[in-house]
Amino acid sequence: MTITRRQALAFGAGAAVVAVTGLPRVGLADTDKVQAAIDAFSGGATPEQAMVSLTAPEIAENGNTVPISVTVDSPMSDDDHVTDLTLLAAGNPSPGVATFHFTPMSGYAEATTRMRLAQTQDVIALARTSTGKVYIDRKTVKVTIGGCGG
Repeated sequence: MTITRRQALAFGAGAAVVAVTGLPRVGLADTDKVQAAIDAFSGGATPEQAMVSLTAPEIAENGNTVPISVTVDSPMSDDDHVTDLTLLAAGNPSPGVATFHFTPMSGYAEATTRMRLAQTQDVIALARTSTGKVYIDRKTVKVTIGGCGG
């Protein structure tokens, strides 16, 4: 295989562009976006680590469909019940994954879904109650094959 002068110049120009602009990166949520999403959900309150139980696999071979379950220990009465439950993926380009809404008629606060994870990252579950309290739980999921182009 021979490289022509024109091909060598094109390769050199491409390398110079990459050197100046940097390699293209997969967009991942930074910690500011994750913290902003937590603050927006909690309204500035500090979430307590209680009441929320997040179930996720420790290792996900395929990040395209990672099963996630969340249960919130709540009486689900008219005076005290879970109103919202949101899931965040800290390493995805956009951290927000899903939000579930509950009423006392729901009976219990529980959600099961599958999410796409780009890489090994923390999955965060936040629950807000009718009393204004916010609870949090998080798990790290190791992804061997990323689901968001990774």
